[in-house]
Amino acid sequence: MEEPIVRIEHLSHRYNVQWSIRDISLEIPNKGVYGLLGSNGAGKSTVMNILCGVINPTEGEVFIQGIDARSNPVSAKRHIGFLPQKPPLFNDLTVEEYLIHAANIRLLQNDEVHSAVEEVMNTCKITHFRNRLIKNLSGGYQQRVGIAQAIVHKPELVVLDEPTNGLDPNQIIDIRGIIKDIAEERTVIISTHILTEVQATCENIIMLEEGKIVFSGTIEDFDNYIVPDSIIVSMTDAPSIDVLNSLNGVSSVESLGHNEFRIRFTDAGEVMDKLVESAYRNKWHIREMRVEKSSLDDIFSVLSKKDKNN
Repeated sequence: MEEPIVRIEHLSHRYNVQWSIRDISLEIPNKGVYGLLGSNGAGKSTVMNILCGVINPTEGEVFIQGIDARSNPVSAKRHIGFLPQKPPLFNDLTVEEYLIHAANIRLLQNDEVHSAVEEVMNTCKITHFRNRLIKNLSGGYQQRVGIAQAIVHKPELVVLDEPTNGLDPNQIIDIRGIIKDIAEERTVIISTHILTEVQATCENIIMLEEGKIVFSGTIEDFDNYIVPDSIIVSMTDAPSIDVLNSLNGVSSVESLGHNEFRIRFTDAGEVMDKLVESAYRNKWHIREMRVEKSSLDDIFSVLSKKDKNN
């Protein structure tokens, strides 16, 4: 059986008397994009910093490609590329100079440095800025340089902390594309509290809340975590809300305007059957009827046990 790229066993960490994470265990196989999701203070940064060897855990073990990260940190880190939320850039170096420096501190052989730098500049689409000082790049291109330094040594695991934070929509789209390209050959973990980033980029989700894992699965599993409890129906010659409320199985009705309604139910099949039957009998003329899926925000709210409106 193939060793997972990441194996975490009973991981806990405490700052003074406060536990940041508690008894976390998980495995991440090779390749793909994984979202480390959670609200601020959920424990994401602690997990990420332990994973990348920035801090040692209070309890538990971390294995990277089967290597114990505590007893063999240098060997484990050879397999990891890390981009913190604030990229560790040297503003007075050119893009090429900085990436050569990054390759050297990652212990690449001298005869490998040039080709490695060329490859990551091409992957991150920054070759045309090779001689530009980093301080003269836009935020989006600085982020690309940050990603390039994280992958210059071809690590099997790439960890990115809020990689699209502060970027404009076009830059966000570009970074997402680069991340997906990188994930074709390696495992990528994205730490974020932004649900739309998870939906747009990740294939799998690990969600933390109050230092514990509250969900681990695919994006489809996450999106369907809450059973739909409403349908959207659009009609001509629509009845009143009171009439719709009187149908068997209907728990509430909300008018969305223009003869469109959100109908919450206790039994989807029963309500849809009654709607079709009543519409035919009363000539309401249903234009559209669909089961409404829960949004990622709704799921996040339920899993984190927080009211998103608070």
